[in-house]
Amino acid sequence: MGISKLFIVLGLAFLAIGVLWSFVGKLPGDLVFKRGNTTFFFPIVTSIVVSIVLSLLFFIIGKFR
Repeated sequence: MGISKLFIVLGLAFLAIGVLWSFVGKLPGDLVFKRGNTTFFFPIVTSIVVSIVLSLLFFIIGKFR
């Protein structure tokens, strides 16, 4: 695989991650605390979902090795 094809694949992967992240970043169960001019956002449910998806992905990749 040439360097140009690698960059194209990486660019498409980053594009897909960016599109998915716009939907995943605001799930019900994520904690938001607002007090005055300060906002604290703790994406607990998003973290759990990302962890499960990555675990499944690495499990599937590991099966093919």
